[in-house]
Amino acid sequence: MLDIANSDDEQRLYIKSDSSLDDGMELVTHPMTLSYHLDEFNWEDILRMAVNMGYRSHQTSTCGLHVHVNRDAFGDDEAEQEEVISRILYFVEHHWLEMVKFSRRTESALNRWAARHGYEDSPQKVLDKAKSDYGRYYAVNLCNQHTIEFRLFRGTLKLNTLLATLQFVDTICETAIRLDDDELQALSWSEFVSHITCSELIQYLKERRLYINEEINNEEEI
Repeated sequence: MLDIANSDDEQRLYIKSDSSLDDGMELVTHPMTLSYHLDEFNWEDILRMAVNMGYRSHQTSTCGLHVHVNRDAFGDDEAEQEEVISRILYFVEHHWLEMVKFSRRTESALNRWAARHGYEDSPQKVLDKAKSDYGRYYAVNLCNQHTIEFRLFRGTLKLNTLLATLQFVDTICETAIRLDDDELQALSWSEFVSHITCSELIQYLKERRLYINEEINNEEEI
């Protein structure tokens, strides 16, 4: 897989061990933009090889798909960044049932690996609560200095699910940047998904019955 992902000129992917995995490895990409993930990184070949080699991801009890987003994408200084992060946290808490359904995880698995911080009636209050929580095993982990980490999602070797998850995180972040606190608090799930144009994400939302009650047939996750 490393031979497929990397070249002499550019290292895009590396492998590390993870104590949360019963028997396996963790694939980690170096920082890259969403457009690079979608249009240039050869995920299809990597995932196909993983399947052919007998690896699993979704069909395990511990495997997760974690997405890091640089804090500096949210503003020029810490105050601006935390304002946006507070809205991201509020969105996750306010739409928790939809987030759980999107994640493909059970509530018990989320409580163990990616627990919610807890709903509050304003973004700032959710941020204050998140800052008081100790450890990284939260749906949105704030422990890293340079990134925030979305930890909710169950692992997958299905290309569309992977790309849709990256698009979903990007859309949440873009929404938190674009809207102010009052606008975000008033945003319904149906309004949120109605502005989505990414084909992979729309397909996945339909598979999970999260896209205006539309459903399509879903291939088995691996």
